[in-house]
This record gives sequence, C-alpha cells and structure tokens, in this order.
Amino acid sequence: MNNYVVDFDPVIFGIGPLEVRWYGLMYVIGFVLAGQLCKVLINKNFFKVTPDKIDSLIMTMILCMFLGARFAYVFIYNWDYYGNHLDELLSVWKGGLSYHGALAGLLVGGLIFSKRNGISWGQTMDVVALSGAQGVFFGRIGNFLNGELYGRTTESAFGMIFPGGGPYPRHASQLYEGILEGLVLWLILWFMFKRVRHYGVIAATYVIGYGFFRFVVEYAREADKQLGYYFGGTLTMGQILCSIMMISGVIALVFIKKKAEVIDWSPSSTNLEDSKQS
Repeated sequence: MNNYVVDFDPVIFGIGPLEVRWYGLMYVIGFVLAGQLCKVLINKNFFKVTPDKIDSLIMTMILCMFLGARFAYVFIYNWDYYGNHLDELLSVWKGGLSYHGALAGLLVGGLIFSKRNGISWGQTMDVVALSGAQGVFFGRIGNFLNGELYGRTTESAFGMIFPGGGPYPRHASQLYEGILEGLVLWLILWFMFKRVRHYGVIAATYVIGYGFFRFVVEYAREADKQLGYYFGGTLTMGQILCSIMMISGVIALVFIKKKAEVIDWSPSSTNLEDSKQS
C-alpha cells in the first residue's frame, strides 16, 4: 500500500523578499471569520458592544495570544534551550508556540477588553469562544501544509508520510485536531448558543471540550522531542495541561451557576443607538 506523502510548498507565492505562506493565510482566514461572527453576536444582542469595538477585541486578543503562546513554549516546553539563548526569546520565525499558552493569553486579553468596555469577563470570553473556535481548524490545516506537528508512526491505512518525520507512515494528527478541536467543538458551542442562561458557560465548555479532544488526539500525536513522556511513558505534557484545562473548566461551571451574569437578550443601549442612527 502506498501512503500519501505530505510535501507541500509552504510558500504560496513570493514577490521579491515578500513571501505569502499557507500558514499565515490560514490565520488570516480565521481572524476574518472571527470578526464576522462577532458582528453576528452583536446583532443577536449577545455581545453588548458597538461594532466599532470588534477591531479592538481582535487586536487585543492577537497580541495577548501571541505573547502567551510564545512565553509558554519558552518557559514550559523548552526552557533548557532558551535559558541559554535569551536573545532568541522572541524568535518565533524559528518555531515555537504553545496553544495552552495562547489560551492563557486569551484569558488575560479578555479581562483587559472587558475592563475597558464595561462588560463582564464571561461575556467577552463567550464571544471569543464562539467566534474564534473555528480558527483552530485553520491553524491545524496550516500545520498540516507545513508538514509539522505530525503524529506517531502507524500501520493504519490513514497513515501519511511527512518528510520531516522519516520514511514511515504517521498519523495526520493535525487533521484530527482541526476537525475535533476546531469544527466539531465550534458546532457544539453554536448549538448551545441560545440554550444557555449565564455568560461564561460557553467559554467554560470550550475549555473542557478542547481539553478532552486534545487529550484523546495526543495518543496519536508525536510527543515533543525535548520533553518526551511523563508518568512512566503514559502522558505527554500536552495531556497534563489538558487535564488541568478540563478540571479548571468544571470548576468554572460550578462558579458560573452561582454568581455569573445572566444573559439579557434584549437590545443594549448601544445597539439601540446604532439602530436609531441607521
């Protein structure tokens, strides 16, 4: 049986020194869709801000996500290297971002945006989850096209050969993650959208759902070379962090049911002003 060889050119096209890469394009698509979904949530009276605040939300999230993703990778995944190469702390073009760190950055960014705009943290994080969960799908497609973050070797018919992973077929774990953590989880959140009573439930569900799907897929994903496995070779660092995510999400749900803001589906004053002006 001949296995499919994943050997895409990561560069779509170049103009002089400027290169347009598939990986970057995937992120652009994800953020553009997120912006459009934010408008939908405003129109449905779920997101209680004016449309002109969307760019501020996205830019805040991009910055905090980037910083969180980079610092988590440096300090959790690869400090043995960066501790001796402090001049490379921000050299992201050489690789090195952590999703779990990105999530921590998003939580901080959501808190900053909420304080600035007078809305609850739960509302902001629900909006980020509903609009941004689909971005995981596009990000993992970018990983697949780059031939990175491939899975463990397999004799399965689904195995693919990644040049960076040697001659043996491997799980396309990037696609597994993109489908489960991106598309499936995003659809679950939108199914819940009109069925929840408190802000924060959707965001907590995302944390639990992502943690669960990622924990499962990690059994097909190649562990980070510099870290390997823990607890007698049974768990990866990703699974340990996902376990913390799931526990944190459950605790958050308990708190939300007691103290979180109840969703008011009536138009906010800002939305009413917009409708009058239009």
